[in-house]
Amino acid sequence: MDVSFLSILTFGFILGIKHAIEPDHVIAVSTIASQSKKLTRSSLAGIFWGIGHTATLFIVGIVLLIMKGEIPEKWVMTLEFFVGIMLVYLGISTITSLKKRHHNKHVQNIPFNHLSYTKSMVVGFIHGLAGSGAMVLLVMSTVNSVLESAIYILIFGFGTIFGMLFFTTILGIPFIFSAKKLRINHALTQMTGAISTVFGIYYMYNLGVVEGLFNMWLP
Repeated sequence: MDVSFLSILTFGFILGIKHAIEPDHVIAVSTIASQSKKLTRSSLAGIFWGIGHTATLFIVGIVLLIMKGEIPEKWVMTLEFFVGIMLVYLGISTITSLKKRHHNKHVQNIPFNHLSYTKSMVVGFIHGLAGSGAMVLLVMSTVNSVLESAIYILIFGFGTIFGMLFFTTILGIPFIFSAKKLRINHALTQMTGAISTVFGIYYMYNLGVVEGLFNMWLP
């Protein structure tokens, strides 16, 4: 492995960290972090998001690179549109979860924790689908072989996992410290849900109307 490729991998790791803090990623994971009662669970939510995200990028990216194909722009934007739908869903479910938690104070948290990690992985998976087209273009312009591409995507993925681990830990701190102050905790959770919902609607509008996705699907 030559020095130039090592520098490319280093750059890929840094890009992965930067990729993790894109607004739609942070907002999505913050809705999950807002429902965590322990900082370790919030951190794990970020790790599971990164695993789901990396798995999708790796599988779809390698398949496209082997087949030397590209995802049509219409489908790339459609997958991005699903991210907007997901953000709205996460926002609304975060707000409604307050009522569920209020009525289920004495229910064991194990199933909830399992659900949170599964949800994080699914969210990361969807984000990975939406970003796979851009990843393939980036890899094709950076490295020369499928093996190098696989290594690059994995290193990029480790960067996103590391970045999301760090930022979900930071995001989880306000919710953990306010856990016993119900009014503050509920206000923070509602604000997180509202931001996710509004941003998701804006995200869909921008893709569908401003960038013309709806017109692409019209006959």
